[in-house]
Amino acid sequence: MKAPQDIILKPIITEASMMGIAQKKYTFKVASDANKIEIGKAVEALFPGVSVLKVNTMHVRGRAKRMGMHQGYKPDWKKAIVTLKADSKGIEFFESMM
Repeated sequence: MKAPQDIILKPIITEASMMGIAQKKYTFKVASDANKIEIGKAVEALFPGVSVLKVNTMHVRGRAKRMGMHQGYKPDWKKAIVTLKADSKGIEFFESMM
């Protein structure tokens, strides 16, 4: 079993993800081999007082990048959108950004 810090890598702060906070949806970059159950338990362990309703995951393909005449790709990564229960308290990190 991995530690919660190894599953939840960092929050994703974009305009679209910040609009989801009103519906208690929070977006994170997660480990590529983590499943939905592990992600939900990791969020509950990292943020006390939070209860997870559901987790949606998606794989994000790395974009093609160029540097002069050389071309390569950014790495692929996994994104998770975590929905909290209605009676759950919010995540303070995201709440302070609004």
